[in-house]
Amino acid sequence: MGLPDDQSANSPEVVQHSPVSEFEKENIGVEDTSVEDSEKQIHELNGAHHEDGRVFVDAAAEKRLVRKLDFRILPVMFLLYLFSYLDRSNVGNAKIAGMSKDLKLSANGNDYAWLLTIFYIAYIVFEWCALMWKVVPPHMWAAMMVFGWGLIATLQATTVSWAGMMVCRFLLGAFEAGFGPGVPFYLSFFYLRKELGLRIGIFLSAGPLATCFAGALAYGITGGHVSIANWRLLFLVEGLPCMVLAAVAWFLIPDSPVSATFLTQEDKDVAKARGVRQVGSDATGSSERLGFIVWSDIGAALIDPKNYLTAMMYFSTNVSFSSLPVFLPTILTQMGFSAIDSQGLSAPPYFVSFLVVILTTYIADRTGQRGIIILVLSFIGGIGYILLATTSATSTRYFGVYLAAVGVFPTIINILPWVLNNQGSDTKRGAGIAILNLVGQCGPILGTRIFPATDAPYYRLGMWTCAAFMLFTGILAVILRTLLVWENKRLDAKHGPVEKATDGEVAAAVENDGPNFRYVL
Repeated sequence: MGLPDDQSANSPEVVQHSPVSEFEKENIGVEDTSVEDSEKQIHELNGAHHEDGRVFVDAAAEKRLVRKLDFRILPVMFLLYLFSYLDRSNVGNAKIAGMSKDLKLSANGNDYAWLLTIFYIAYIVFEWCALMWKVVPPHMWAAMMVFGWGLIATLQATTVSWAGMMVCRFLLGAFEAGFGPGVPFYLSFFYLRKELGLRIGIFLSAGPLATCFAGALAYGITGGHVSIANWRLLFLVEGLPCMVLAAVAWFLIPDSPVSATFLTQEDKDVAKARGVRQVGSDATGSSERLGFIVWSDIGAALIDPKNYLTAMMYFSTNVSFSSLPVFLPTILTQMGFSAIDSQGLSAPPYFVSFLVVILTTYIADRTGQRGIIILVLSFIGGIGYILLATTSATSTRYFGVYLAAVGVFPTIINILPWVLNNQGSDTKRGAGIAILNLVGQCGPILGTRIFPATDAPYYRLGMWTCAAFMLFTGILAVILRTLLVWENKRLDAKHGPVEKATDGEVAAAVENDGPNFRYVL
């Protein structure tokens, strides 16, 4: 999965070595001596050397490191998020598999809507937990969150009332808020800006794949005859494995490259050297340490208008992102398909969406044009919802489902690396993600309320609302990109153009308003 070694268009790397930083003293093993002596110690790192005021790493060694990180970290995180998304969205499949009848949910759909809404209320309340990935060792924090939501997801199968299910959904949201929103932040400890988007895309593509898998799994479970209610079996089958996966998280998730047991000493040295060019990365190299938060950076993130533009984009896309998986089985049923067929037909659009996520995050990383990618995807999603809102033919509406899924999931997944790419420290990245989710996760509260049962079978209100918000996301992407272009021109005028680093060269650490920083468009 490692990316090619050449620099991408969005790379902010510079070409001159900065004075010895606290990171170099503390994390690379540089003693608190003269600049010359410190540079000599950097020169002696395996797989890295210092030459004419520049720090270089061996390209082959760096590629090996990235490949090892990819094959160790991404599969584990992908699997955990797949089950996370599965456990939050399977309530839509459970609804048409008999849960509504057994729990005596109201015919007007309000009881079911509240089951969706309460999850996101908890998600918002516990958004601050994204910063805990920097406070608590990541392997411990992830294991606790995974075990927690697995236990609650399993207990959903035992509920006998709407109130009991409401409690479970709230607790499920609390534990999942401690995991998913913080993982992109955690990945930024290991990967450079030009590498991060694709890795976040791979991780978050588990969302549409989980929804695809949910439909297929629900089809298999609800199509059989067992001694307990099909919807209860669905919760058990999808909840119990998470408690086992908590142990996997504990033993397999590394806290940082320098503490990862699967890396050789040369790998760790290369990771330390890479840290000189990564903006404020605690694990690959800055003065920021695990368990240490720079409060001034949190303040800087809170007053940065760019963080609120991306947060509003996240809010707008989340209206559709949250509602499509949980209402799609019902929408397909209203198209005339049986409950069993609806479970199966909900899977293919999400598989296509999964492929588009991987493709678009890779293209955005390589071209440095994430804003344009988001603009195109959001308009595709908007067109899909317009088809669903304006047509009655089953084939046309089902095609609209494909466009909606292909637009919504890749859009929201490309927004996340855009936030992380444009922050100047670990703490600011964590704060940016927290702001993004705090504002953005209010979108699902609206998204889960716009498909009332009284609007069946076409749900025009919900479709038009989702269409409008997807188009609004595209407009916001244009505004933010224009602002970033202006910011880069201002930095060029102030500091001069940034000289591109050569292959294998490690650039000096940079900060948001420094001479070596340029925003990713």
